[in-house]
Amino acid sequence: MKSISALFLISASLSFGQQNQFEKWDLNKDGKLSKNELPKPFQKNFSKVDTNRNGSISKEEHKTFRARNQQRQSKTPDNITISSDLSYAANDNPRQTLDLYLPRLSEKTNTTKSLPVIVFIHGGAWRAGDKRSGLGRLAPFVASGDYAGVSIAYRLTNEAKWPSQIHDCKAAIRWVRANAKKHNLDPGKIAVWGSSAGGHLVAMLGTSGEVEALEGKIGPHLNESSQVEAVINFFGPSEILTMGDHPSSMDHNAPDSPESILLGGPILENKEQARSASPITHITKNDPPILNVHGTADRLVPYPQSVTFHQKLIAAGVSSNLITITEGGHGNFGQATPQVNRVVSAFLSKYLLADKSVSIKNQEFQAKP
Repeated sequence: MKSISALFLISASLSFGQQNQFEKWDLNKDGKLSKNELPKPFQKNFSKVDTNRNGSISKEEHKTFRARNQQRQSKTPDNITISSDLSYAANDNPRQTLDLYLPRLSEKTNTTKSLPVIVFIHGGAWRAGDKRSGLGRLAPFVASGDYAGVSIAYRLTNEAKWPSQIHDCKAAIRWVRANAKKHNLDPGKIAVWGSSAGGHLVAMLGTSGEVEALEGKIGPHLNESSQVEAVINFFGPSEILTMGDHPSSMDHNAPDSPESILLGGPILENKEQARSASPITHITKNDPPILNVHGTADRLVPYPQSVTFHQKLIAAGVSSNLITITEGGHGNFGQATPQVNRVVSAFLSKYLLADKSVSIKNQEFQAKP
């Protein structure tokens, strides 16, 4: 999965929305790209792009990838417009970009009001994943005409360690606020939604809004706030030090676990770093409303992670809800999926559209008949 995701990232960056990238990276102007001319995140998968195995990427190979990506984009719903690979860091790192989804104007969506924004952050154990996966999550909401959508890429652990990932996400939120007027966005209504590692990062955005050390200095919009108004956490780790305390399909305390790799060393040898990377550490009464969704049979991120997180949020006076999927796995919610979708929609209506008729309750759904 990692190589496929990285390959897609390479092809997208070589083509869609960045047609001049080939010439920009072709430093010696010889009409082809060597491995060393590519940004470091792409170099590991150079051979996947070099289809004829001649040691370079030609313009023809570039065009092939562009055509493939255009084919992918043709599947975009007709009532959504996409601006891809917008840099929130003011550099050429493709992992520090975002995609902006806006409703295409029609009789139904023709509005001059500023749209609240749903920001999606992908999962992948902080070492894989692609921001384009956010389109599937966000498309129904954007197509309604009631919301704008943003999907964030961030530096993975093969490129940078903690706290680089949260620095990137906060820079992306600042970009949204700085560009709100340009894109008709409401800078005061930003919700973040993520799954697994993305769930961890959105929970961090929700709880660390007042933690200066986690703000970072990424991007040109440092005067903007990185705080958010609502959080949807799908089965994200909330307390790194206790990940290994419950049954799991992996040893989270091992040196090669996703969490240890994120921190730059074994969890139990890097306890302060683990606390820094734990949303539960940073809870205050000022945190925004948080919706937690987790399956009891999750073998990657133990269900108690969300239970304890929810309990401590409530104890601090934060509005928190926990949706439990009995027998649900790591994102596999089975027959409970439509019910979960309805709760997510209601949560967004309550906190982004100010729908006072909506009431969010802790609920339990069955993943299996």
